[in-house]
Amino acid sequence: MPMSSSPAVAVAVASAAVVALAVANRVLYKLALVPLKSYPFLLAQLTTFGYVTVYFSILYARYRAGVVTRDMLTLPKIRFAVIGLLEALGVAAGMSAGAMLPGPAIPILSQSFLVWQLIFSVLLLGKTYSLRQIIGCLLVTSGVILAVASGANDGHLLSGVKLIWPLLMVVSSAFQAGASILKESVFVDGAKRLKGKRPDIFVVNSFGSGFQALFVFLLLPLLSNLRGIKLAELSGHLNGGAECFLNVGESPIDCGGAPFLPLLFIFVNMAFNISLLNLVKMSSAVVASLTATSAVPISIYIHSLPLPYIPQGAELSASFIFGGIVLLMGLILYNLPQSSKESKTD
Repeated sequence: MPMSSSPAVAVAVASAAVVALAVANRVLYKLALVPLKSYPFLLAQLTTFGYVTVYFSILYARYRAGVVTRDMLTLPKIRFAVIGLLEALGVAAGMSAGAMLPGPAIPILSQSFLVWQLIFSVLLLGKTYSLRQIIGCLLVTSGVILAVASGANDGHLLSGVKLIWPLLMVVSSAFQAGASILKESVFVDGAKRLKGKRPDIFVVNSFGSGFQALFVFLLLPLLSNLRGIKLAELSGHLNGGAECFLNVGESPIDCGGAPFLPLLFIFVNMAFNISLLNLVKMSSAVVASLTATSAVPISIYIHSLPLPYIPQGAELSASFIFGGIVLLMGLILYNLPQSSKESKTD
C-alpha cells in the first residue's frame, strides 16, 4: 500500500467510526429516556457530570504536559458561565422533549441547530454566508416544518403529540446553537488576549461543562416546576428518579432498561464527541459535518423499527419522509466545500 494512501485510509476509518457512533448516539438518546421518561433532568445531570469529570481530567493532563498554559486558565469566566447556562437550558429542554417525542422526530427536529447557528453567527459575530449556504439553511427549515406538519392529521407520526414538545426540541437547539457561537467568540477573543495563540479546546469545553453542571443543578427547582413538580415534592421526585435509575425499590413506573441504557448512552455520547473532534483534527470541519449528517437518515430509519423497550416502532408518513429528504438535501448543500469564488465572498 502506498504511503500516501495511509492518511486517506485513516480518515475513512475515522469517518466510519463517527457515522456508527452518531447513529448509536441518536438511537440511545431515545432509549435512555424510556426508563427515565418521568425523570429527564436526572439523565441531563448525569450526562453533564460525566462530561465535567472527563473534560477536567483531560485538561489537567494537558496542563501537566504543557499544552495548556496558565494564561489560558485565567481567561475571563463570564462567557463560560453564559455558555454553561445556555447548554444547561438546551440539554434540559431537549431531554424533556425527547422523552415525549417519537424516535424518528428527534433527529429531524435537532437539525434546526444549523438554522439557529447561522442566525446567531450573523447577529453576534457579523458573519456572512454564500447564497448556497442560505438556500441550504432554508431547505433545512422547510424540512423541519414539513416533518412537524406531518402530525396535523390523525394516524401520522406526530398526530398524538402536543405541539409544545416538537417546539421545545427546536428551542433546545437554539440554546445549544447560541452556546456554540459563544464558544467561537471565546476562541477569537482568547487569541487576542493570548497574543495570537488560540485557547485549548479543552479549556473551553471544561469550564463550559462545569458551569453547565452548576446551572442544571440550580435550575432544577424551576425546570421541575414547569413539569408540574412543586418544590415541596422535589426531594421525593429526586429519590424516585434515583431509584428508577438504579432500578431498585418499588417505582410506580416501569424502569426497565435502567441503569444499563442511560449509562450506555452517556458512554456512547462521549465517544461520539471525541471521535468527531478526532475527525476534525484529521481532516476538516466540513468532512466531519458531512459525515455526521449522513447519520441522520440512518437514525430515522432505525428509530422507525421495533426496538428494545419500544416494540411498537413508528410508522413514517409520506410527508414526514419528504420533509426528511428536503432537510438532508439542505444539510448537504450547506456543507459542500466552498469554491474559491464563494470563499472570497463569505
